Amino acid sequence: MAAGRIDTHHHIYPPKYLADAGEHIRRATHVHFPRISQWTPAQSVEAMDRDGIAAAIVSISPSLWFGDIAATRKIARDWNEYAAEMARDHRGRFGIFAALPLPDVEASLKEIEYALDVLKVDGFGLVTNYGDKWPGDKAFAPVFDELNRRKAVVYFHPTESPAFENILPDIPPPMIEFPFDTTRAIVSLLFGGTLSRCADIRYIFSHGGGALPMLAARIASVAKNRKDLSARVPTGVLPELKKLYYDIAGINHAIPFNAIRELVGTSQLLFGTDFPFWAPSVAVSILGELAVPPADRQKIERDNARALLPRFA
Repeated sequence: MAAGRIDTHHHIYPPKYLADAGEHIRRATHVHFPRISQWTPAQSVEAMDRDGIAAAIVSISPSLWFGDIAATRKIARDWNEYAAEMARDHRGRFGIFAALPLPDVEASLKEIEYALDVLKVDGFGLVTNYGDKWPGDKAFAPVFDELNRRKAVVYFHPTESPAFENILPDIPPPMIEFPFDTTRAIVSLLFGGTLSRCADIRYIFSHGGGALPMLAARIASVAKNRKDLSARVPTGVLPELKKLYYDIAGINHAIPFNAIRELVGTSQLLFGTDFPFWAPSVAVSILGELAVPPADRQKIERDNARALLPRFA
């Protein structure tokens, strides 16, 4: 364990999730669906062993909200219980970012209690939008206040928003919409006041923060000239963005990697693979190709995650 990488961006596809949301998953994952529909825990363990990954924290993708409250509650509970059973069966190899049945606030509050107190999860995995609402929406304030009271780790993964569906025909959402929706989620939390109000949450954003590194200075500059916006971020935009954690999954090129490293430094970067969409070797190789110094590489690949997640400390 002490020598291995910790993957904070690792997806699983339990049979019940595929049964309940298969058509939605098929549409969102497109060419990847035939492979992920055959996923098994053994495949995850094999990939981890092959690329020196000691542990992976699993999360849901692409979403669990498809417009049906009752279905969302069922998907969240079934997925969380499957992940917990898998972690028990492979002790020490898997952590859990539990799903929450948002936009159902009452059910989400109950799931937080169950996931932490009964399933003993490591944190919570949310998506960047729930239909026409982004996470900083005031409707979600009770959920984030409870997560803050619990000092939870909250991980965000992008998903397609109906508001932008087919806005560029034939362009798959992961190409453009995922990075921008990650940025929308961060901006929503920033100017919705959630980041300032819920400062005890440890926030993680996928894919190097999406488009955020290129837009951070612009966001801060515009906010400085808008007193109504700057009042919601009393400590300042850039200081808030620098507190967040970002994983390196999918930023397998010098330009995006160096952009997020320039914004937050290596202390806020986490190793992530986006398995089973990408082989773990992709995330491993980029750190070598960019000649990341050994001390910084150790922080990214394991030490930052170990400090953030007590199970692996």
